[in-house]
Amino acid sequence: MAKLEPVTKEQHQNLKIAAQRSLKHIAGQHIVPITAPEFAQGATSYPIFIVKDPESNRFRSVAMLGLETGENLFLKDDTWSAIYAPQSVGMVPFALGLDPEKDKTLTACVDVESEYVGEDKDLPLFDEKGEATDLFKNVEESLGRLYNNEVMTEKFIKELSDNELLEEIELVVTLHSGEKKKIVGIYTINENKLQSLTDEQVISYHKRGLFIPMHSMLGSVGQIHRLAQLRNATEAAKVAGIQVVPVEKK
Repeated sequence: MAKLEPVTKEQHQNLKIAAQRSLKHIAGQHIVPITAPEFAQGATSYPIFIVKDPESNRFRSVAMLGLETGENLFLKDDTWSAIYAPQSVGMVPFALGLDPEKDKTLTACVDVESEYVGEDKDLPLFDEKGEATDLFKNVEESLGRLYNNEVMTEKFIKELSDNELLEEIELVVTLHSGEKKKIVGIYTINENKLQSLTDEQVISYHKRGLFIPMHSMLGSVGQIHRLAQLRNATEAAKVAGIQVVPVEKK
């Protein structure tokens, strides 16, 4: 269980971070968050979809790392095989949290119970004068970018939803045994509606750079076949094919 603490020089003067860290904390995750500004890079490795939180009904964008719950096909023996790792998973043991001394203000926090954190590790957060090291400055900048990207992604998804550009789909996975499995509750962009945008919308989306994440997301769907290849290289049930099927509205 993570124990996040806001980083302060008074409390964490001697705290250090391990130089070598892995992504094993997502070994059992088949989807992870990814922000819209990352879609172009993420699309080089895995499918990117929108999912809806069943409790809040809020949409969020995710990278699909496996074909069933608990399966991460890109992580083997703590080694990450994809070209790109989403920002959301690469910040461990750091995260943004509320600053207890400033109302409604976010600040950099560290998981003091992480195996990568301790006074006996390699890289200090503060120097002998109590000043933030380049490492910690980079962490703060990265967390700031991640937050800004998350805000941008919320606006991007709202744009898609408000203009009915989202289409619910399901993936039908056919195994070599003949068994079929479905991956449901995922959304992508409706190409027909995208092509039906008005000239005014096209100009607006182009000027705001929205077509880049849109087309990256659409292009990434083809990476489901890479997931099948990765699955077939393991001892798990082999995949014969995957179909993308639109879900008919009731």
